[in-house]
Amino acid sequence: MIKSLLISLIRATKIHKLIFAAYELDKLDSINKAIINNGCVFITGATVENLNNNKNNIVIGKDTYINGELKTLHYGGRISIGENSYVGPNSKIWSGEEIIIGSHVLISHNVHIIDTNSHETDHNERAESYMLTVKDGGNYLKKGSVLTSPIVIEDNVWINFNSIILKGVKIGKGAIIAAGSVVTKNVQPFTLVGGNPAKFIKDLI
Repeated sequence: MIKSLLISLIRATKIHKLIFAAYELDKLDSINKAIINNGCVFITGATVENLNNNKNNIVIGKDTYINGELKTLHYGGRISIGENSYVGPNSKIWSGEEIIIGSHVLISHNVHIIDTNSHETDHNERAESYMLTVKDGGNYLKKGSVLTSPIVIEDNVWINFNSIILKGVKIGKGAIIAAGSVVTKNVQPFTLVGGNPAKFIKDLI
């Protein structure tokens, strides 16, 4: 009874149209920053920061839902996400080189996937870059000695909340990353890993 009344009220006030319009506005805001295939949905609050200004460097497959942040850096970076995948709220995918995510991949909330160290290892170089960034208002326009390495996440992977995937990692098809894991090494297909650093827990098939 109550459910029916609520549905009638929503239809009468056209709230559902406003919600849909908000989704479409977020998608339109991102259309010039990425290649977006049919059925891709940007949940309100999702963002695309394509700092290298090449929309071909972010490609999102059809029927994929984005509810987090996609970012390529000034000095480079590419992000590719397959079909029917999901990026949860507050999750961040940052690329300075290349991140490839397959189809039917479930990325929960507060997940961080980053293929770069972001800063230099040498303390003098790091301090100099920081000062240049602050003074010039830039965001690391030059890569310099910052280390990067591609990340590959194959089809049907599930990454649980609060996990971190670091540079140079390949996660095999059908693998599951337990909540709160820090993945620093390759994960075999159809295995469950967890912990910091993430370690093998069991086979899934």
